[in-house]
Amino acid sequence: MSKKHKTYTTEFKAEAIKLIEANQGNVSETARQLSISMQTLSNWNTKAKAGTLAGTKQYSPDLNALLEENKKLKQQLKIAEMEREFLKKGSSVLCQRKSVRYAYMKQKRYSFPITLMARLLHVSVSCFYDWLKRGVSKRTIQRNQQTILVKIAHEETRQSYGYIRLTKYLQAQGIKMSMYAVRQIKALNHLYCKRHKRFKRTTNSDHNRAIYENLLEQQFSMTRPNQAWSSDITYIWTVEGWLYLAAVKDLYTKQVVGYSLNERMTAQLVCNALNMAIHNQKPTKELIVHSDRGSQYCSHEYRNILEQYGFQGSMSKRGDCYDNAPIESFWGILKNELVHHYNYQTREEAKADIIKYIELFYNHRRIQKGLGFKTPNQMAEDFYKLAA
Repeated sequence: MSKKHKTYTTEFKAEAIKLIEANQGNVSETARQLSISMQTLSNWNTKAKAGTLAGTKQYSPDLNALLEENKKLKQQLKIAEMEREFLKKGSSVLCQRKSVRYAYMKQKRYSFPITLMARLLHVSVSCFYDWLKRGVSKRTIQRNQQTILVKIAHEETRQSYGYIRLTKYLQAQGIKMSMYAVRQIKALNHLYCKRHKRFKRTTNSDHNRAIYENLLEQQFSMTRPNQAWSSDITYIWTVEGWLYLAAVKDLYTKQVVGYSLNERMTAQLVCNALNMAIHNQKPTKELIVHSDRGSQYCSHEYRNILEQYGFQGSMSKRGDCYDNAPIESFWGILKNELVHHYNYQTREEAKADIIKYIELFYNHRRIQKGLGFKTPNQMAEDFYKLAA
């Protein structure tokens, strides 16, 4: 049997405080005289000194009202912070069907109040508890989990994969999911790929400098890394002005093996990209380095590097972008998946973003159908493992 909680009137509490004063502040003696808990009396005394115990001479109605208002504001602030935290974590489920929202509420029920979650997710508390009793079918649970996984993969791949490549990407992580399921989830949740945008070329072929013969003739299939490279220049607009990017791409692994960024489109730009590729790959002689007929690639500085390392220069026919299709393909991917979706304020901001995209995403994580749904880095690793 539970012990009955004793209550005291305001007048009794006020008289108890007066008795403490009469006993020269001796709380324990006063508690003994009144036959009440010393802790209870001590709490009353503390409130009296603070001016919050009604009926005492220290009591201040204005102060008490202010303290009550402050208490309410703190509660409101706490609720607002909880709402913000919940919406930050759960905003993605707001547009989902009710079963998904119920499942999310169940997952977070020990972290947030049920009433708060129900209000923010626009569902009723009673319906949520009915759903809990009824349970969720295994098929619904599976589809909910699959939807979350597809959404995460869609963002990790920079919204650039169609359902086929996205399925391969998930399967490579050990997630069993059919192409049909991925295609359906993408359609139902409006997970569309970024659209392509056209961009202009930067090549200036109007010069009288010496050029190389076209050694590739649009034959881009290679049998090993560092057999042939493709190189070119493109540009990116920022508020500060143009930023130029030169890159070198391996035709076997599809890796971007070298690159350089600068505010000026000079011969040094392409030389820096080529030197980076040489430093990273350490290719042997007879490597074919293909480019267009741009003046930078016909410069003495660039030709001297090719001669120094015994590389074979190769150039496209005038105005034929298909002769340098591999690097043109990379420009299209870079601008479609990254550049055209940002308004860069500074060149440094654009540089950091592009380097991160090349090093951490394109080479390391972006699978390609032409590579058997492997990444460029995986392609290189697999080759050298077999060759070892």
